[in-house]
Amino acid sequence: MSTTEPPSRMTGIGRVLVIVYAVMALAATGRSFVQILRRFDEAPLAYSLSALAAVVYILATLALVLAKRRGWYTVAWIAIVFELTGVLVVGALSLLLPDLFQHETVWSLFGRGYLFIPLVLPVFGIWWLRTHRPAPVAQEESTEVTA
Repeated sequence: MSTTEPPSRMTGIGRVLVIVYAVMALAATGRSFVQILRRFDEAPLAYSLSALAAVVYILATLALVLAKRRGWYTVAWIAIVFELTGVLVVGALSLLLPDLFQHETVWSLFGRGYLFIPLVLPVFGIWWLRTHRPAPVAQEESTEVTA
């Protein structure tokens, strides 16, 4: 039985991924906070979606940091797949039904206001999760004493 800790998952590209998620969480939170305080009545759907995106980015950031634990790994998958779905659905709707999104959200036009990072980021997140699965839980072997 080894007593050394497994190497951290947050090195190299994993650390960059978490930093970008954290920046997106801060940006989306700030944007939605200002939008909701100042002009919520003008576009409640768009501004609520920006707030939802902020929550998803915060959850994804936290889950990626803690993803070496199986439960958080699952939360990371759910958050990132939800994020990708949101970007694709809101992005498509903002193109097809522009009247529905007269004010932009974080995910409008596939994240154009954020240099399309919202479109690319979940793809990298999914890749990271697929290539960095948590270690299997070690089961203690029971030893029987025979007389």
